[in-house]
Amino acid sequence: MTATYDSWLLLIVSLPTSGATARMRIWRSLKALGGAALRDGAYLLPANAAQSAQLRELAAETSQQEGQAWLLTVHPQADEDPATYRALFDRSAEYTELLAAVSEARQTLPGLSEAELNRLLRRLGRMYEAIRKIDFFPNEVSLRAEAQWRDFTGAIETLLSPDEPHATAGGIARRDPAQYQGRLWATRRHLWVDRVACAWLIRRFIDPHARFRWLETPLDCPAEALGFDFDGATFTHVGDKVSFEVLLASFGLETNQGLLRLARLVHALDVGGPMVPEAGGFEAILAGARERLADDDALLSEIGAALDSLYAHFSSNRKP
Repeated sequence: MTATYDSWLLLIVSLPTSGATARMRIWRSLKALGGAALRDGAYLLPANAAQSAQLRELAAETSQQEGQAWLLTVHPQADEDPATYRALFDRSAEYTELLAAVSEARQTLPGLSEAELNRLLRRLGRMYEAIRKIDFFPNEVSLRAEAQWRDFTGAIETLLSPDEPHATAGGIARRDPAQYQGRLWATRRHLWVDRVACAWLIRRFIDPHARFRWLETPLDCPAEALGFDFDGATFTHVGDKVSFEVLLASFGLETNQGLLRLARLVHALDVGGPMVPEAGGFEAILAGARERLADDDALLSEIGAALDSLYAHFSSNRKP
């Protein structure tokens, strides 16, 4: 649904001729905020936009640079004014440019390595999010861009994880940890975020004497093994929960604040969502370890130490 705004913010800035660097910095900041340039030094933004508070910061910065700044509230006077103002924020051109880059990139996907696919996804993802963040009045072009972006990310995810599980419906049964000791556990080889975090959680909090089998395909799972993070596994995605979160719920670990915060990191990296500050660093460490270590036992050992440290950090730092 198209957003409506009853008022707008108009920022007028004037900097001394010697302030070219400050002028460029402020101009770039206003562009990133989605401000519409009415003329040189005059920028409009919907008053209710999340970025509106940052206009006040830019006004203060202008004053610190020996310039002048006026931040005014503007109300439409004529019936046609709101439509005229909204037209200044049409992001169709930006989306068209992005989708052209996405279309070109998609043709190269089959020949890219895993690291290259991840870099491409991050780079284009930053471009998409930058546009979406300042798309104050979504329209049909916005919807088409969203659909094509989902299709593109889905294609990359299929290449990265061809056996990635599909979420099942229903509840999560509570399990007695005493019945799950010294068991054989199995998941897909070449561990990534959810799988390596699950294996760490199993050995650290559920089954200290767990043995692991790394599968070439889910069809190779032994009948006696407890599978996790693949379709048909005992523990896999349920609803909006990734396998790590399902294990927490299954074994009554949801009250552990350190594990809950770690779960937010795993969820964000596995299926998306609000990113935690530590996520990017953990992803980089895991990606580097996978480049160095072909053996999943060695990978679990190394990344397990990183997860131990993250868990200690999340447990001692109680901020959400």
